[in-house]
Amino acid sequence: MGHTILPADHPDAIHLAANIIRTGGLVSFPTETVYGLGCDALNPIAAAKVFEAKQRPRFDPLIVHLADRSMLETVASFVSPTASQLIDAFWPGPLTLVLPKRPDVPDLVTAGLPTVAVRIPNHPVAQALIREARTPIAAPSANPFGYVSPTTAQHVYDGLGDTVDLILDGGPCPVGVESTIVSLTESIPELLRPGSLSLEEIQAVIGLIKHTQTAGETEHMPGQSARHYATRTPVIILPTQGEWPAPQGSERIGLLAMSTPRHSTDRFSAVEILSPSGDLREAARRLFAVLRKLDGLGLDCLYAEPCEEIGLGLAIMDRLRRCATPS
Repeated sequence: MGHTILPADHPDAIHLAANIIRTGGLVSFPTETVYGLGCDALNPIAAAKVFEAKQRPRFDPLIVHLADRSMLETVASFVSPTASQLIDAFWPGPLTLVLPKRPDVPDLVTAGLPTVAVRIPNHPVAQALIREARTPIAAPSANPFGYVSPTTAQHVYDGLGDTVDLILDGGPCPVGVESTIVSLTESIPELLRPGSLSLEEIQAVIGLIKHTQTAGETEHMPGQSARHYATRTPVIILPTQGEWPAPQGSERIGLLAMSTPRHSTDRFSAVEILSPSGDLREAARRLFAVLRKLDGLGLDCLYAEPCEEIGLGLAIMDRLRRCATPS
């Protein structure tokens, strides 16, 4: 079929997409976080197509998406009381749990690990697709590996083109930053990836959890590569205090500001403000789309203003650091 974009509310859209999933094809679909590139999670040949389309390294496991909790037993072999607490509190929603896997989950999907990363997305299109397909759907973000994640159907088309059998257009993703990943394979839960569900919200349910992971130390979990979510334009994160460095000579520098800038922006060739009021939810929702916009302007460099690392700020800064040019 090749690079077909179909409105998700088209009468035949879900049925067509589910049939593609069941027959081993690839469908991009919206979730509340970002657009996913989905396949039948129990079909290793289909999973291989996902890795090929994204040029994704085989050590990077896929997140398996479920329609409801009853599907969990098809992929997870054990659900601890702590896992049940988190599921009751946050599913459906942007929380991925790493649990012991069942043997019939292909090794390719889990990168050969004895665990599986699972979540129930809080998006009607995603849930309808999984129910209609009648199988768990493995789906990383629908973009070339390492590039900025897609939050619209057009982003998917621009990045993957005819490697996708069908793109379901459900409009912009309402959250815009990937799910939070928590591992429950040890006695103490561990935060593996900050995301759109805050660390504080999780701790309010299960108490303190480990958060010692830094980008790149554990690349056998989704989204753990040190260089990830990256623009083609070099990105430099600005200091939190003092004056911002001035563009030199004929340099074309862009500015990604978290809120209304505290310094003059006259020297910048392009300025994008994520949230004039400083609302982190608005900033997170717009982050990837704005990075893509600035990346398309042919700038020499992009300066990014940091934010405080509390709540959603932890996830925003995680993405910016892994997007930034290594110093």
